[in-house]
Amino acid sequence: MNRTAQISRRTNETNITLALALDGSGRASIATGIGFFDHMLNLFAAHALIDLELKAEGDLHVDFHHTVEDTGICLGMALAQALGDKASIRRYGVAHVPLDEALARTVVDFCGRNFVHFTHDLNGKFAGAFPGELVEDFLLAVCSNAKLTLHCDILHGRNVHHMIEVVFKSFGQAVRQAVEKDPRREGVPSTKGTL
Repeated sequence: MNRTAQISRRTNETNITLALALDGSGRASIATGIGFFDHMLNLFAAHALIDLELKAEGDLHVDFHHTVEDTGICLGMALAQALGDKASIRRYGVAHVPLDEALARTVVDFCGRNFVHFTHDLNGKFAGAFPGELVEDFLLAVCSNAKLTLHCDILHGRNVHHMIEVVFKSFGQAVRQAVEKDPRREGVPSTKGTL
């Protein structure tokens, strides 16, 4: 099965096109107009081993929120589309990722239910011009549209750039594990028979 997706979404605030291949090598071509966000999405793709092409045009003259949230919506839609019925996936992923003084733990479940628990101290803090609270908005948008349960905790950190970076890296690592095909499993990884 070709586990790919293409999403095109236009609103009065953003215009986004996204192409994704789950069984990739981590290659990414990303242009959102927000340099720090591009860097984080590149890290996510590299650690998830997902090939990702993304172009987003948004009302950055207002602020970054619409572009970040709508990118999360499109990424979540693409993950759901590429996974299809989720047959033979591992379903769960767990990752601890450090970067110097920062450490994040991320656990995901592609269970068909969206839920986010995100423990952080990013509100009111910035990585360059990027507001830290947008990380949670992005994760909420991804999980709502991918029907994904996410528990993410920034366990340690001082440098805001590092703290956000370990979130995106650990999210990528956890997604990589969860969407990987399990050679021992036939069908959907649920006793209910569907996810």
